[in-house]
Amino acid sequence: MLETIQQPWPWYVAGALIGLTVPALLLLGNKHFGVSSSLRHICAACIPGNISFFKYDWKKEVWNLFFVAGVLFGGLIATQWLSNPAPIVVSEKTVAALQVLNIETDNQLMPASIFSFNNLFTIRGLLFFVVGGFMVGFGTRYAGGCTSGHAIMGLSNLQWPSLVATCCFMVGGFVMVHLIFPWLMTL
Repeated sequence: MLETIQQPWPWYVAGALIGLTVPALLLLGNKHFGVSSSLRHICAACIPGNISFFKYDWKKEVWNLFFVAGVLFGGLIATQWLSNPAPIVVSEKTVAALQVLNIETDNQLMPASIFSFNNLFTIRGLLFFVVGGFMVGFGTRYAGGCTSGHAIMGLSNLQWPSLVATCCFMVGGFVMVHLIFPWLMTL
């Protein structure tokens, strides 16, 4: 049993399990799946101040905070005790494409040549972490939700704005990976 949990699951199993959270949340309490709203709930609980955006009954949405805490603790448990000790397999074409950009894969999920403390205080780090983080946060607020909320919950409810948002997320990702990211790696 433990060996089964430690192995990577096929996309059609993992995707189906993630997809089943939508009807489960709807059936168990008419709740909507999404993670980005949890930051708003945390801010409303901790530092509401005089900001009208944070003046609402966040306690009605406390289930969302437990959901996100479960995601974090589940990730921690999976990383510490259920991770597969085998090196991460990256396709040869991906390795070659990354080497052209001076990125060493070194069997890591996040390459150290990009995601390291030393890169944080460089122009590239400023663009990746600060500007990129701002754009993700702004885009999430502007789109009215994050990728999981729109792509999983919104599309399953056949919401037109979620289709538009998901298409824009995808186009933005393609533009970033194929046009902007190679330029950033030259900095």
